[in-house]
Amino acid sequence: MRDPRYAPRRLDVERRPDGSILLHNPTPVSQAFRTALDALDHWAVATPDAPWLAERSGDGWRIVAYGEARDRIEAITGGLIDMGLIGEAPMLILARNGVDHAMIAFAAMSLGMPIAAVSPQYGLAGADLSRLAHAVDLLAPGSVFVDDAAAFAGALDAEFLTGTPVIAGRNGRGGDISLAALLRTEPIRARPRPEAIAKLLLTSGSTGAPKAVMCLHAAVAANAAQVAACYDDPEPPVVVNQAPWSHSLGANAILQMVLHRGGTLYIDAGAPTAGRQGETVRNLRQIAPTYHNMVPAGWDLLAAELERDDALAHTFFSRVRVMQYGGAALGQSTCDRIQAVAVRTVGETISFASGYGATETGPTATNVHWPNRTMGLMGLPVPGTTVKLVPAQGRLEFRVKGPQLSAGYYRNPAATAAAYDDEGFYQLGDAARLIDPDDMTQGLAFDGRLSENFKLASGTFVNVGALRVAAVSAIGGAASDAIVCGENQSGVGLLVFRAGSGRDDDIRTGLERYNKTAAGGARIARALILADAPHAHSGEITDKGYINQTLARVRRAADIAALFADPAGPAVLTF
Repeated sequence: MRDPRYAPRRLDVERRPDGSILLHNPTPVSQAFRTALDALDHWAVATPDAPWLAERSGDGWRIVAYGEARDRIEAITGGLIDMGLIGEAPMLILARNGVDHAMIAFAAMSLGMPIAAVSPQYGLAGADLSRLAHAVDLLAPGSVFVDDAAAFAGALDAEFLTGTPVIAGRNGRGGDISLAALLRTEPIRARPRPEAIAKLLLTSGSTGAPKAVMCLHAAVAANAAQVAACYDDPEPPVVVNQAPWSHSLGANAILQMVLHRGGTLYIDAGAPTAGRQGETVRNLRQIAPTYHNMVPAGWDLLAAELERDDALAHTFFSRVRVMQYGGAALGQSTCDRIQAVAVRTVGETISFASGYGATETGPTATNVHWPNRTMGLMGLPVPGTTVKLVPAQGRLEFRVKGPQLSAGYYRNPAATAAAYDDEGFYQLGDAARLIDPDDMTQGLAFDGRLSENFKLASGTFVNVGALRVAAVSAIGGAASDAIVCGENQSGVGLLVFRAGSGRDDDIRTGLERYNKTAAGGARIARALILADAPHAHSGEITDKGYINQTLARVRRAADIAALFADPAGPAVLTF
């Protein structure tokens, strides 16, 4: 295996009389950077000409170096002050990942003004504007930045944004403030307090209406430092990434991590879908990353491309040291396919990592920071973090505490109080299991959402997360994802999303293969192959590319009724 350049694994363990287990990582964490901008100040002086951000410009790249980025941010800061666009109210950002998005975001944060990037899906043509209306009502923004006013014209004209100043990167309307105008003002260097709110990030809404998570500057900086402490690697990382900055994976785990280590982020406009993964492949043909992170849907698609495109494989595997997935579990079969191409191409396997956390935890609470080929792991606490495992429902409920934790929910003290236990541990509502109770350094594995899971009519619990991953993996390339159903039914049902030209026979064969080793609440009794794809605009599929199981079950009530109709219809697969 190629050396992933990890620091040594460290773990302190405490067992309590009530059955709880505390796992703590004592590895020291740097305190050099205390705000989201401190690393930028450092690299703008230490390596001013080193590239920080790059985005597509025709067949090439628009590259912004660290020194240039700091100058542009300070110019925009001066413009925001001149225009009177400062205050305690957050700046709403309705934009795709991009250089301009980063510049105005860091300028706003430098003034101690929170930024609130929401998913572009909330405001693009055809979107259900009720989600954006909820965000605006929750956040009460003092201004809005859009990268392209024409692309978000319908949202900007909505009544709920009437009177809110709009800053436009391009295609501004009458009355909009252009980003170019802000850049022409006298630069001003401003810096926030570590305890100020840096970002307000919306939760997925899988357990109710989205809440706004308060990410303090100190917490954002701490999580980037914690991830950096997992490595013994002096080289700045080179990353090609598509994760949206409206979520903590892209905004903190990627963008801030790259900034903390003085690396380069090539902004990928692709997405983990068959229609948009081609842009990611185009980028990876040109740029060889040293670290690559995607959601499982993206890895599934990339595996097929690597298998058929030797030139792509040679570039991709030329220097990548760590491959990582997050947002959902990756099937072992996908990992094995990618490793087979790596061995064929460069004669080495590459460590495949995973992590776990939530917007409220920085996001990174645990990760795999040792050489690894096994999928489905949560890893161990990142440096400076403590995980508490509490017996619940026959499993171990996962709770976490550390300097990266959110300060709570914006304008929602009741939800904040309910989110933390009496020791200050954040309660994620998920379960974990120990890979080896006799050797806890082997880490943790995800053991399902306590809220997402359900019971069959027999009282048997169904572990939705583990079942979904195993079933889709058994089907292979014929299915892209699935919705697990069956609450109060006699058996588990599956609504299956077909992948491209996947055949019904292949889906049936894959599920029969899966059922040979499944039992009880893990066995699939029925399946229905859906005629459409997951619906992104409704939130059924998240920006991270995974299915919001709870919301999808609500949207697909008619399909679920057909799935469990008695007698089964001709389209229903029975097992």
